[in-house]
Amino acid sequence: MTRKACRQIPMVVALAAVLVGCQLGGSPTSEREGYFTWVDEQGRVRYSPIPEKTSDGARDSEAGSAAMPVDSSGQEPATPTPPALQPEEEYTLENYPDAEQLARDGYVRPGEPRPYFTWRDAEGNIRVSYYTPDTRTDVQKGRVQPPVEITSASIHQPGAAPVPEAPVEGYDPDAMAILGVDEEASFFSQFAKSCCQSLSTRERQSWISGREFEVDIGDASEHHDFATGTSPFALVALPDARQHPDFVFRLRSFARDGLFVPSLAFLDEELRPVRVVTDMAMEFEPESWHSRAYLQAWIPAFPARGERWMVIFTRAEDRDSQTVLETGQGPQSIPHVTTGELGLELVAED
Repeated sequence: MTRKACRQIPMVVALAAVLVGCQLGGSPTSEREGYFTWVDEQGRVRYSPIPEKTSDGARDSEAGSAAMPVDSSGQEPATPTPPALQPEEEYTLENYPDAEQLARDGYVRPGEPRPYFTWRDAEGNIRVSYYTPDTRTDVQKGRVQPPVEITSASIHQPGAAPVPEAPVEGYDPDAMAILGVDEEASFFSQFAKSCCQSLSTRERQSWISGREFEVDIGDASEHHDFATGTSPFALVALPDARQHPDFVFRLRSFARDGLFVPSLAFLDEELRPVRVVTDMAMEFEPESWHSRAYLQAWIPAFPARGERWMVIFTRAEDRDSQTVLETGQGPQSIPHVTTGELGLELVAED
């Protein structure tokens, strides 16, 4: 070998070392084989070696348990996996979760990972935010109106009272007649004898749709001798059956020197009773900063079945009683009165 050739060997070796360095050290870490990139919870890009496969083909997840893989093309990264927590394995009387508190926590039990979502900030960094699920219903959130529940009451209609399919032992259908006691079914016939064809329709109140409207029953209102006692009354014309064949309305009786406890009589076109509603289990709403105290009830009406008018009155037995409330200062009684201010509003249709 010539001396010139010997001098060229170190130069070739050096050139080869430079080329190898360019292949290994000059390329970015994200482009090396055996590495993957991921974004931590603070949005910082990390580089980790790909774990070796075990004998059963599974990879060691030590480095990637909280990682989010991101490809080199800049596409949307996958959802990161939060660090695993150790849930309770056995519940006892001491650590058993409270149902109401569990609902407030979004039904995430102690030790379970909280749900999260990822988002990208203004600088392009991927962020992770944890949140508590909102378990309220649409009704509780105010998105939809709660379903209307008809107020329980005594309903009196024409016809005999239905006999139970399986009467109790010793039941005698003629016992009431033998004792000379009127049956409950006779209430309607007794009421119909004194109501209501003699009522004048000149002072009637027209129904106003779309909002709550006021009905006043005062000392100057007309009085009538009902079977339940003399009472001032208000006559209200129900909506046309072609527009509102069946509907539910809310009745509110506002406190004014006491509470007016109403009863209702639904009449046909000739002012003859079709249905009488008494003993309504009305709800009491106490006074607030924006409203007076009031009683309220939800009642159905059936214009398509011949109900044309509604009479609002109060019974003598209701006037003689009172409403008792439990307050922080003890029981509070509110007397019942003969006059009152009421509000009517159509709230639902069948």
